[in-house]
Amino acid sequence: MTDMTWAQSIVLGAVQGLTEFLPISSSAHLRIVSELWFHDDAGASFTAVSQLGTELAVLVFFAKDIGRIIAAWFAGLRNPARRGLDYRVGWYVIFATIPIVVLGFIFTDQIRTVGRNLWLISIMLILFSFVFVIAERFATQRRGLDQLSRTDAIVMGLAQCLALIPGVSRSGATASAGLFLGLNREAAFRFSFLIAIPAVVGSGVYSLKDAFEPSDQGLQASGGQIVLATVIAFVVGYAAIAWLLRFVSDHSMNWFAGYRIILGVTMLALLATGVVSAT
Repeated sequence: MTDMTWAQSIVLGAVQGLTEFLPISSSAHLRIVSELWFHDDAGASFTAVSQLGTELAVLVFFAKDIGRIIAAWFAGLRNPARRGLDYRVGWYVIFATIPIVVLGFIFTDQIRTVGRNLWLISIMLILFSFVFVIAERFATQRRGLDQLSRTDAIVMGLAQCLALIPGVSRSGATASAGLFLGLNREAAFRFSFLIAIPAVVGSGVYSLKDAFEPSDQGLQASGGQIVLATVIAFVVGYAAIAWLLRFVSDHSMNWFAGYRIILGVTMLALLATGVVSAT
């Protein structure tokens, strides 16, 4: 166990905020940055808790949408005549969240151990990049968020489960699924952000107890350092959301795929030559 420094918590908080919403995998980047710069692992619990900052950014950024959806959902439960789009979206978020809650609970130990291996992370960065490319190649983008269906929600919820593997990317997996289903890029990313909220908040709260307990492995952060990283993740994450939604309206995910492939190949070379350790 090595104590985390304040500089490390600042860097990791910024990395979390910058990469959580971009389809490049925040968990992969936290793991890679920890290894390359600090020669140690920040740990899955630190990653999960710092994600609370980025999810708070989603809550603030989409506050009006979320408030409207929640109000419509409760109103629709009481009055069938008020079951419009927002009411349905509320249910869609619930449907999409169930798979990752179940699988996340079942595979908690694997996520915190085997899932931290840099060989696996590097390979997934490369492999899933081709999913982005294929999704863009066959995307019709004929439907907006107002045409979202229950099937879309379930499929995107199942795709979100792939994000349990570091290197995949939550937003990349769900947005790719949305593109395959015919949603336009902005609609796919917007719903991706909405369904991430309950899953990531639940994961972060569940990991709080582990984040503040000493561990025999990896960097050990103090309570203050975790709070600082979370606050930084919120600020940077909010800016990242605003930028990404503008970017994807006119640009494909292939830009991110190219970056992921370069990063993945670079990491494989560093691992193969023994420059960095896989665990």
